[in-house]
Amino acid sequence: MEEHELRSILAKNIKKYRNKRGWSQLLLSEKLDISANYLSSVETGKGWVSPLTLVKLAQIFDINVFELFMPPGTALTAHNKSENAQVKRFTRDLTLALDVHSAETANALKKLVAKISKEYFN
Repeated sequence: MEEHELRSILAKNIKKYRNKRGWSQLLLSEKLDISANYLSSVETGKGWVSPLTLVKLAQIFDINVFELFMPPGTALTAHNKSENAQVKRFTRDLTLALDVHSAETANALKKLVAKISKEYFN
């Protein structure tokens, strides 16, 4: 996959999730604490986002970060969605319980929980 293809997928998905909620670019940019012009450049595939912004987007849209990079027409199965939701809730609760503030630590914790869940529950 080429970089421009990845940017295009991300751009389309951000716009899709934003429109699904009926939000303007201005509203989403305020939630992300970035400028509306910057968000516009990301949604047109010209700009790129930081890892922290990716984490914020996933949290705001209540999805996993990887879902922002799923090509159009790709869907999670109902089974995966159910497991995914359980892992997501567990990770969020554990993150809050451990008072994790760093996005990097939260992502590392999320990966660990997903790995352990896969080993024990599949």
